[in-house]
Amino acid sequence: MKLANRLLILILLIAMISCNKSVEQKNTTPTQEKTESNGFIKTENVVFESEGVKLAGTIYSPNHPHSAVVIVHGSDQVPRMTKFAKLLAKNDILVLTYDKRGVGESGGVYAGPEVGTNNISVENLNLLAKDASSAVNVVHNRQKDLPIGLIGASQAGWIIPIVANKNPLVEFMVLFSCPTITTLEQLRFQFYTNGRTDFWNNHTEEDVREHVKNDPDKYQFEAIDPKENLKSLSIHGLWLFGEKDIQIPVKMCIEHLNALKLENKPFEYVLFPSLGHNTNTTEPINISVNWIKQKSLEIKNNKQKSNKKL
Repeated sequence: MKLANRLLILILLIAMISCNKSVEQKNTTPTQEKTESNGFIKTENVVFESEGVKLAGTIYSPNHPHSAVVIVHGSDQVPRMTKFAKLLAKNDILVLTYDKRGVGESGGVYAGPEVGTNNISVENLNLLAKDASSAVNVVHNRQKDLPIGLIGASQAGWIIPIVANKNPLVEFMVLFSCPTITTLEQLRFQFYTNGRTDFWNNHTEEDVREHVKNDPDKYQFEAIDPKENLKSLSIHGLWLFGEKDIQIPVKMCIEHLNALKLENKPFEYVLFPSLGHNTNTTEPINISVNWIKQKSLEIKNNKQKSNKKL
């Protein structure tokens, strides 16, 4: 009986050990898979200087990037955009995203309506453009062989053309819901829509154009016109618009782009009939990622051809 009991205990111990190993394997397998799936993206926190202020950000580096981008902020108090950066990095794009001036770990003073300042003044937009340009330089110093572009939304539509016009390292740009009209014209439209989601159910394009053209300005300040910089650019640009946008008059913006295209500017746009100002959704992002890959390949091929001629 004693021998039988010992055998029974031994069998139970073996069964328990087997069960524990099985549970342990189940618990560790997902962790290993997660490590492998994220292993091709390296993250590096960086601090760089712009106009006497230190800005903090993160570089997301895939193993085999085909291009690099700097994310340019919209109008709000925006910290580094990690989720968007990771998505781009998973598509083999090296990304630098940083906390906006005066936000998060970045120094300086944030300018915006929440603190009673005009964040679309000429001075502030030019300052933010210098910040983005400094970020471009950081990327170039780490990956000199990659085509570098700018990607951003909304207010970035005024900032990106300034950066691209002043920094020759910028080779392409992607703009989500970005204006091609002046800052004052955008305010006229925004005050007209007044945040009403049903605005386009009750107003025509003719109404909008008339209002934007003739409505007296509530604020008096020097306007920035992105077309002034766009006219000087020869780099490729892609705009993504939502037809139901109530922040910018999309069809007016498209009209300006069409006029620039007639001047042989390499600009493209895609209009999404069901979207509003938020075009940071799956389809627009997928289109922009594929476009970046294509343009980066073209840029690299053109450089190789130029080098062979030399």
